[in-house]
Amino acid sequence: MRNLQGLLTLTACTVNTVIWATPLFLLALVKLVMPLKSGRTSITRWLMVLGEAWVGTNSRIFSLGNSTTWDVRGFAGLSRDKWYLLMANHQTWVDIVALQTIFNRRIPFLKFFIKQELVWFPFLGAAWWAMDMPFMTRYTKSYLEAHPEKKGKDLEATRRACRKFRDTPTTVINFVEGTRFTEEKRVSRGSPYSHLLKPRAGGVALAISSLGDRFDTVLDVTVAYPGGPISFWDLMCGDFSHIVIDIRKRPVDAWLRDGDYENERVYRAAFHRWLSEIWRDKDDRIARILSGTET
Repeated sequence: MRNLQGLLTLTACTVNTVIWATPLFLLALVKLVMPLKSGRTSITRWLMVLGEAWVGTNSRIFSLGNSTTWDVRGFAGLSRDKWYLLMANHQTWVDIVALQTIFNRRIPFLKFFIKQELVWFPFLGAAWWAMDMPFMTRYTKSYLEAHPEKKGKDLEATRRACRKFRDTPTTVINFVEGTRFTEEKRVSRGSPYSHLLKPRAGGVALAISSLGDRFDTVLDVTVAYPGGPISFWDLMCGDFSHIVIDIRKRPVDAWLRDGDYENERVYRAAFHRWLSEIWRDKDDRIARILSGTET
């Protein structure tokens, strides 16, 4: 019966995706041939409305099969008319569902940095492209040694993608660890934290260098599962019981916006210290949440 519930939930989410993807693709085609920038900006806003409807329906589907305790802290003062950089820890695919659920229609639609290869992912790849998700191409060190002319091209392409967000309030989300946390990864990578991997500063620095003058606030989001992280299939099967999401608002100080992460060593060192302090605080916060000493 558990697996049957999972199949039914997955089927409902798939049907929901197809339903909302149809008008989204049609609008995307119009946007593709629209010659006027104002027209493309208007279409982008409508695409976000469709994306919010898709997320909202998915959230209702998940709520039918799960009796989840949502402990969300720090909602006050959020707005749909501002630009945000959202930094979060990452443990499971359920993190994405949870963040989409709680922030949907409270702040601008979440925009993820996505690997270029995922543009071919069925349904979602095309939807991400239509909604201006920033696709990233990362070249390996060996590839750059063989093709030095490609150095910096991946970063510049990502900057161009981020610049699309300047005309419409946007939330850029970055899972700063770069991958999902596991204890094995924590040990093998020598992480100094108990519940987190080392933060990777490049993506955050790239977003700030592209949109720093637009960002109103950095949303420092901590996600914790008191009963332990669950898998996406657990969510489908109704085993999503308890989650804590803590939101801290941090200013985008002038020094963050004005530095050059790639070329200024002093700035880069200061940026790493800033991010490491946030991550140390986040690690302590997760420990308190899991021990029940922070309410």
